[in-house]
Amino acid sequence: MSATKPEHVIPRRSIAGMEGMWVKMWDPPTARPATPEYIVPTNPVPAFISAHVPTASVSIPNTVRRTLLHMTVLTMWDGKRVLFYTFGDRDIISVSQGTYPAPTIRVPRGVIFHGWTEGDEPPPHTIHWHGIEPSPMNDGVGHCSMELGEYTYQWQPNFIGTYFYHCHRNTVQHFEFGLFGMLLIEPPDAYEGPTAGGYPRRTAANLEGFTQFPGFVGGDLADNDPHAMTVPYDVEALWVLDDVDSVWRERAANAKSFYPAHNAQPGVDDTFHHGFFHDYNPDYFFVSGVPFPGPVGSVVPCAPDVVIPPEQNSGVTGMQVSVNAGVDKTVLVRVLCAAYVGVRVTFPVDVVIIAFDGRALGVPPFARYNHPFTLNAGTPIELSTARRFDALIRSSRPVDSFATVEFRHHRGDTFLLKGMIPITIK
Repeated sequence: MSATKPEHVIPRRSIAGMEGMWVKMWDPPTARPATPEYIVPTNPVPAFISAHVPTASVSIPNTVRRTLLHMTVLTMWDGKRVLFYTFGDRDIISVSQGTYPAPTIRVPRGVIFHGWTEGDEPPPHTIHWHGIEPSPMNDGVGHCSMELGEYTYQWQPNFIGTYFYHCHRNTVQHFEFGLFGMLLIEPPDAYEGPTAGGYPRRTAANLEGFTQFPGFVGGDLADNDPHAMTVPYDVEALWVLDDVDSVWRERAANAKSFYPAHNAQPGVDDTFHHGFFHDYNPDYFFVSGVPFPGPVGSVVPCAPDVVIPPEQNSGVTGMQVSVNAGVDKTVLVRVLCAAYVGVRVTFPVDVVIIAFDGRALGVPPFARYNHPFTLNAGTPIELSTARRFDALIRSSRPVDSFATVEFRHHRGDTFLLKGMIPITIK
């Protein structure tokens, strides 16, 4: 239809009967396409998990498996039961029915990654590997790549850093309901040697100007040194900052609540603004699935001494939420904003920001455009949805304090809640 001549209708071809094309809005798709340009996977992590996690096995060699959508009801801090959508891992019995957030995927840089995925329950789904750069068919962006019944995603990571994965089909609803997890790219030898299942580990950084962090290796990424432009860390903390609007859960429990309605000609006269949509007002707040136990307007701490189990961390034991470390130990804090409102993170000690949105600052080929920097104690750093940063802490004196996370409404920047995350260095 023309804007200047509304009586003129441009003919459009209906998409009915072409579900095998694997694109747009099939409801649900049943196609199980082959992975284009299939390359044999070389990811060693599934075999490592199978050898070190009692409930784990390997169904497909060198391949991570994910199923979605699992409907999980979780009890909030005040006793209210709230619906979540989750990813499960069929190769690990203890997390096969899904976790919030989803189990963390760790991948060595340079391996051929395969991620077998299946929509365990309708509606159609994808997995988007946020920040990774695969081919379009493997990028998992709904409406642009494909929506699937079953598929094996394939890609090869080139940059060490903090990423995440999520369903990108009915993104507004499915992401908010919990269909996401962390994706960490590590050095090529991360799963070799005596510390493969624990710490210390290494991450990408350029610390030429920060001599307080021992063990930094510079060099040229074109060399064969797997540790070039990396630094070791002794403690790792994961902060996935999230908010929940429980009204969405009550009024949009159907996973198709945000879908367009197919009318007489699917793909031609669909209605995109039918059904439920609700002004977003969160009333529960989390860090890595751990609640901040207080109502809107509160200033409350999360539980201390929380450690993420190895079955939720690709077999690695000891990843923390609240920080517990010794003096003169290097702590890596990985932060993801999974909230739909804004967040402000403030540390009680100086930290060095070494990466943003998955890319290490000052590390080639981007060294000319950015650099790591010191974030002084008490100085907030702001994040919006899907933004990430990596921070290093190393203190020569004891610390018994809290980092704070302020959740601020996306309309008007009004205060919602201040969560406190314990940081103990002794």
